[in-house]
Amino acid sequence: MTSSSDRSQAVDVQEPKTYEVRTYGCQMNVHDSERLSGLLEGAGYVRAPEGSDGDADVVVFNTCAVRENADNRLYGNLGRLAPMKTKRPGMQIAVGGCLAQKDRDTIVKKAPWVDVVFGTHNIGKLPVLLERARVQEEAQVEIAESLEAFPSTLPTRRESAYAAWVSISVGCNNTCTFCIVPALRGKEKDRRTGDILAEIEALVGEGVSEITLLGQNVNAYGSDIGDREAFSKLLRACGQIEGLERVRFTSPHPRDFTDDVIAAMAETPNVMPQLHMPLQSGSAPVLKAMRRSYRQDRYLGIIEKVRAAIPHAAITTDIIVGFPGETEEDFEQTMHVAREARFSAAFTFQYSKRPGTPAATMENQVPKEVVQARYARLVALQEQISWDENKKQVGRTLELMVAEGEGRKDGATHRLSGRAPDNRLVHFTKPDQEVRPGDVVTVEVTYAAPHHLLAEGAVLDVRRTRAGDAWEKRNAAEAPKPAGVMLGLPKIGAPEPLPVATGSGCGCD
Repeated sequence: MTSSSDRSQAVDVQEPKTYEVRTYGCQMNVHDSERLSGLLEGAGYVRAPEGSDGDADVVVFNTCAVRENADNRLYGNLGRLAPMKTKRPGMQIAVGGCLAQKDRDTIVKKAPWVDVVFGTHNIGKLPVLLERARVQEEAQVEIAESLEAFPSTLPTRRESAYAAWVSISVGCNNTCTFCIVPALRGKEKDRRTGDILAEIEALVGEGVSEITLLGQNVNAYGSDIGDREAFSKLLRACGQIEGLERVRFTSPHPRDFTDDVIAAMAETPNVMPQLHMPLQSGSAPVLKAMRRSYRQDRYLGIIEKVRAAIPHAAITTDIIVGFPGETEEDFEQTMHVAREARFSAAFTFQYSKRPGTPAATMENQVPKEVVQARYARLVALQEQISWDENKKQVGRTLELMVAEGEGRKDGATHRLSGRAPDNRLVHFTKPDQEVRPGDVVTVEVTYAAPHHLLAEGAVLDVRRTRAGDAWEKRNAAEAPKPAGVMLGLPKIGAPEPLPVATGSGCGCD
């Protein structure tokens, strides 16, 4: 006779199901993917080991409809997973994000092996939809037309222990002719200021020392609640949070960039001397065709005011080359603004059609070879400007927040990497004492390249921080577990400048 204890020992203990999230697109998508990871882990899933390449029980694609050939990339990746799913009973594939919101039923028709399709407004439904698809053994397509719950109310599995995104609004009220995001994300909806500050305080309590405020048009914050100075007030309120060392925000629109915001940036010590403000074009006719409500003088005027208030501010931008109707004279106006603005970096894009946008059907599309030639000229100019601006940093003493995974050659060069207050990437000599991501080091810049700085001398000071403690605690806790799958798109701070790629160049691109 078998005892009850023997029977209990014979019961199989199932391994938890694994998941992988693949992210494409803007910072908003990266932040959404942190929510998706948090939801899946809350439902009992664990991250698949790094490099699993689809060998997980659930693979989630968080898509973008702005990047060039986004749909081709998605269907190519789905096609590669089809045979893996055939060999692996129970495997599920989900597709969410902007492309899912846009294409809806098309995804299941083109890739019938997909189990779940969900949109930008109902990411919180993913675990339920996966379970429903499993039980009913048929694809679940659920696209909400408006936001069901603000994403920040959902659980999060943050990529960084020391830095975090904080969404202050979703959606966009602009009608830029090259951008489809407002149609997919909806009208702007602002969070309550108290909720935002409560989330930031909770993050600081967990060890986070740097936050980036996120919005499709971040400095329009307050339009939904009827307060034109709400964004500057929010920046100043962030300055009152003890333990919060660095505050950044992305991406603002020149139309909404008011003097009270500049004053708040200059007068709030933990708001960093950095500004990413999309230009798109320097030409008045092109800006009008784009439905961008500012002109060259307005844009340069903002930069002049920012530099007067914050002399060491680093300013970056987005520029589209070859928008429909762009003439050589129009392009020269963009080159003029680049020379005048002296951007520390620019994210430059060759215009390409985006189905569903007004610009896609405009007349006078610029020939590809002309776009490529202009793009090369702009990149060459900006590369030289970036290098010249970085050379001005040589000899300066900077406080760096030590970063994780931002120096690809750090191991070979015996260096570490960190971000300066203005968000420039600095590689520095590894000190003898332990330095953890999130800690702060003081260095002197000795060399400048177009996209980074070097501090080749000895580190002048090391300050161990609560953020470094949080990084150490997270890694100690996760050491026995498989390494996580990185989301694969922007880390906290600006991405590498001058990508060799084409795209719409919208502020969320």
